[in-house]
Amino acid sequence: MEKSDNVVYRLGPNCELDDIVVGNIYEVKVQGFAKFGTFVYLNSHIKGLIHVSNVKSDHKEGEVLYVRVNNIRDNGNIDLEEVVLEEGYDVKALQCKKSPVRLSDLKNKVGRVISIDAEVAQIKQTTGPTIFTLIDETGSENAAAFIEAGKRAYPEVELGDMVCLTGEVMMRNGQLQVEASNIRVLSDEEKEEVKQRIAIATEERAKPADIPFLIESEVLEKLKPEMQRVAQIIRKAIFTNQPVVLRHHADADGIVAAVSVEKAIISLIREEGGDQDTESHLFKRAPSKAPFYEIEDVTRDLDFALRDNVRFGQKMPLVLMMDNGSTEEDEPSYRVAKVYDLPIVVVDHHHPDKSTDEYLEAHVNPYHAGGDFGVTAGMLGAELARMIYPGIEDEIKHFPAVAAVGDRSEAPEREKYLALVADKYTEDDCKNIALALDYEQFWLRFNDGREIIKDILNINNNPERHKKLVDLLVREANLAIEEQLDTSLPHVKDRLLENGSNLFTIDVEIFAHRFTFPPPGKTSGEIHDLLCKQNEGKPVVTLGIGPDFAVIRSRGVLMNIPQMVRELRDEIKGGGVNGGGHLVVGSIKFVEGMRDIVVEKLIEKIGQFPVEI
Repeated sequence: MEKSDNVVYRLGPNCELDDIVVGNIYEVKVQGFAKFGTFVYLNSHIKGLIHVSNVKSDHKEGEVLYVRVNNIRDNGNIDLEEVVLEEGYDVKALQCKKSPVRLSDLKNKVGRVISIDAEVAQIKQTTGPTIFTLIDETGSENAAAFIEAGKRAYPEVELGDMVCLTGEVMMRNGQLQVEASNIRVLSDEEKEEVKQRIAIATEERAKPADIPFLIESEVLEKLKPEMQRVAQIIRKAIFTNQPVVLRHHADADGIVAAVSVEKAIISLIREEGGDQDTESHLFKRAPSKAPFYEIEDVTRDLDFALRDNVRFGQKMPLVLMMDNGSTEEDEPSYRVAKVYDLPIVVVDHHHPDKSTDEYLEAHVNPYHAGGDFGVTAGMLGAELARMIYPGIEDEIKHFPAVAAVGDRSEAPEREKYLALVADKYTEDDCKNIALALDYEQFWLRFNDGREIIKDILNINNNPERHKKLVDLLVREANLAIEEQLDTSLPHVKDRLLENGSNLFTIDVEIFAHRFTFPPPGKTSGEIHDLLCKQNEGKPVVTLGIGPDFAVIRSRGVLMNIPQMVRELRDEIKGGGVNGGGHLVVGSIKFVEGMRDIVVEKLIEKIGQFPVEI
């Protein structure tokens, strides 16, 4: 800007010290007084001093007057002289429009006034300033705006708006923060340009690492494009400050799958500069008792999400389902989520129903690639986590082996994952970790038990405590299982079905301890394993029957549990039949008064399936 003697300049909020010309006249506002002169603001963040010898008359705080710049010192102090304007002066507003700074460059701009074009990803009102979380194509940072303690600054700015923000870059408690002097919502034309630029760059940043799997697997290779798609969706959520809610089945396989991805997401958040508060706002892991998304679960998730949206100005979350989410049982909850436009992605190994896909952004399932439930959720979760954040590989390399033995996988991938970590974890080690997870999660109920679970999985940098804890939990679990089997086995009934399979039934409601470990599903599984050993080479089916449910375990019978559930629902009116799971491992529910009819019809259907000998 050139020197001029007949123009008065009004500095805009973007103007900096470099935009001021010595000798020019500027419009200022009185900020305060001292014995040696009057302090004035040239704009929202540039101050100057009119020495007492250069003050022409008395003034009041907030009064507008005119000054000439006599000098700008090396330390940035501005020496001013008050001038009394005569006729013939023009007032010219200076916008000092500057090229927007990228958020990733703020660390190099501390102490300077900058301009940012960005999206508002969160608005949080504190007892002091209003905190705006901004994102652009390079990252995210916070900006603070203050008008009055506890009062919302710039109420016209809403979540998701594209804005131009001007302010000074500061360091607050070791964290970068922009002290906003002005925030303007962009016009429609400006908004589209910025929105498109951010979207294109974020999609590119979110692309996951193209790395080989830990093992060779035909099924995994076929699933790779969809797994990369899920990884990109998750990475994009983190880059755009969208919270992630991870729902998983509360067994060893589901826990391993979820904790793998949890480690990857937390590592990515930290790499982006997030602290513990950021982690708690952007990520939540929640176990589900059932292997599907229950109405109770989605209600809890929505309640928390809506509260955080109101209290902290957060976006609605991305819901990630692991070791559940593939069946029609999930659809009632999906319909509720759809009302609030919650995006949902699924990583599961239960037999899928095609109808669920209309609710999903992406769906990873081994059945889509010619595999089956033997490729467990824990295997998928560990490989997905490596795509999200490759640096966690060494910490979680043993997770797929734990999932494989915990979920009794018979797929070829099981032995490959066990061989991968055999130098550090034996097969028995993996089995013990899986049992410890099942036992501890039973007592955790709906809590994630984050630090305890990390100790069990040996990712808390304390191997001695890991060993002591796993040994203790396994001992307690085995004592509880032994007590349950001693109580239940004398009450097991057996019969031979028409297809030659051996059917064993146990009423787990009246012949097993309730409300303790092992629960009915685990009790039925342990009884089934023992009966399989006693009937080596023979097809075996075990039913753990409760008042309104039946747990199904099978070896050597080529049944299809989801198909049976659908048929029973249609054939038995008033039975209230639903359920599912894997093809040969699962459960069904029914109304208590129809138990005998449903169970007998179920047994009849089991006897019609072919067997393997």
